[in-house]
Amino acid sequence: MADKKTDETEDTGAARPRLHGDMLTTSVLAFLRTSSAYGYQLTRMLEEAGLPDFDSGSVYRTLRQLERSGKVSSFWDTSESGPARRMYTMTSAGEIFLRGWIDVIDRYQAVLQQTADVFRGEERPNGEPDPAPSARGTGAEAD
Repeated sequence: MADKKTDETEDTGAARPRLHGDMLTTSVLAFLRTSSAYGYQLTRMLEEAGLPDFDSGSVYRTLRQLERSGKVSSFWDTSESGPARRMYTMTSAGEIFLRGWIDVIDRYQAVLQQTADVFRGEERPNGEPDPAPSARGTGAEAD
């Protein structure tokens, strides 16, 4: 049975973007920056944020990798009724890593914005603005 979180393509045949790798790591750390959370909570937060599809198992693998690298720490939360849950907290090493990635994302966002502007015709690739509508023709030909 196909899960909505797989690499399947949409009806258009184009692959859907997926959240993985360093982008998943950065997203998880961004949520952990404000408060501790357990894996299921993080999965729900990522989904509710409207981020691209991801495999929920990837969140747990990412959390284990982050813990091994010292970017998060975990503890067993037994405060609620029911089974104990592993809670994750970002460490100072995770904060440093996240700050570095936020800088990279800011620069990347500027490149993507410029690309989107060119794609939408707001700017030409060489940085010059699109010619004024009068320079492209009056549009009277369509009347």
